[in-house]
Amino acid sequence: MRPMQTTETTYSISDLAKEFDITTRSIRFYEDQGLLKPKRRGQTRIYNLQERVRLKLILRGKRLGFSLAETGRLFDLYDADRSSRTQLHTMLELVEEKKADLQQQMDDIRIIMMELNSAETQCLDALNELAKSDPQDD
Repeated sequence: MRPMQTTETTYSISDLAKEFDITTRSIRFYEDQGLLKPKRRGQTRIYNLQERVRLKLILRGKRLGFSLAETGRLFDLYDADRSSRTQLHTMLELVEEKKADLQQQMDDIRIIMMELNSAETQCLDALNELAKSDPQDD
């Protein structure tokens, strides 16, 4: 990745797309959603270090299950007051909600795995019974 020539480090959309292994279309989508606000030089988007960090946080948030709206809400709180108790409480609420969602998903997966194991056992037992009664039939 090579920064564009200015006094502060800047990145083109293709620099960021390569760095984070995403499409330029994805980056433009995040911009359309108001999550990124690059400067423009004509038609060229110019991303600074803050926009690069925001993109990294958007992608991390997606991996953790945060919606783009939730990520945007956190960005708005951060932009409004960088040392806000409100921001920290909101973040804690979102983290708790995500933890509860993930715990529910884990519980659901455990139940489905038990049901699948039971169905598998029943199928294997039925196959064994069929094999005993008619060894020629496959």
